[in-house]
Amino acid sequence: MNDKTVSISDGSVSFSNASPLVLIAGPCVIESRSQVLALAAELKDISCEFGISLVFKASYDKANRSSVRSFRGLGLKKGLKILSEVKRKLDLPILTDVHSEQDVKAVSKVADVLQVPAFLSRQTDLIIGCAKTGLPVNIKKGQFLAPEDMENIVKKIESVKNKKIILTERGTSFGYRNLIVDMRSLEIMKKTGYPVVFDASHSVQLPGNLSDRSGGQKEFIEPLSKAAVSIGIAGIFVEVHKDPKRALSDGPNSLAPSELKKLLAKVMKIDKLVKQ
Repeated sequence: MNDKTVSISDGSVSFSNASPLVLIAGPCVIESRSQVLALAAELKDISCEFGISLVFKASYDKANRSSVRSFRGLGLKKGLKILSEVKRKLDLPILTDVHSEQDVKAVSKVADVLQVPAFLSRQTDLIIGCAKTGLPVNIKKGQFLAPEDMENIVKKIESVKNKKIILTERGTSFGYRNLIVDMRSLEIMKKTGYPVVFDASHSVQLPGNLSDRSGGQKEFIEPLSKAAVSIGIAGIFVEVHKDPKRALSDGPNSLAPSELKKLLAKVMKIDKLVKQ
């Protein structure tokens, strides 16, 4: 298997299944400018402390919400302005979700990685639109897809001469309001040669479990992360919030910064051992 390397931004961050682990972290959604700037600065400090490359993630809009009453974010214009400020002031690469083809052009001017959400992982026009920017594209594997199905998605991106592809595992639907992680998925997706990331937060989500919003079992973030990293992957994706209990989106499966530090202390040792 030929492990491909996907570099982002100015090449300061590179994803490869054979290279040191990369951290993708940030809040589920932008709640305010002050929240995002403060958290991004703290995450940068943590990444420096542990010597791990960081890609900051946050969504300007969460289109896939359980209820019409759910907080979706600050919208495209305000959200991108805040992400641009994070990028400029903290010198951090940015990853954000793109939910519609019409947003691609504006988002590509700010983001270093365009992410296609799991529910949209079969939307050909959206995927091709993201791929045509020439930027790295992170595809979340749909909860309804077999890992082998990601090969077809890879070919869609490659069809427009873009080979900057990252594949992310985020759990598989298991009955109603539950997800499981099949660790075989990581190995199967690695056969494409492209970098594979484990989304530790969404893999422990309980979709719609709290009636009008999703619940989560964040106590399983650590054991699942350790198992995933032991396979040898490119990165780990974690949603982080200063006060998860007050988060406006995905709080039940988000970590506080102090919890993230404890997680990194363990998974980085495993990553180093596996990739010696």
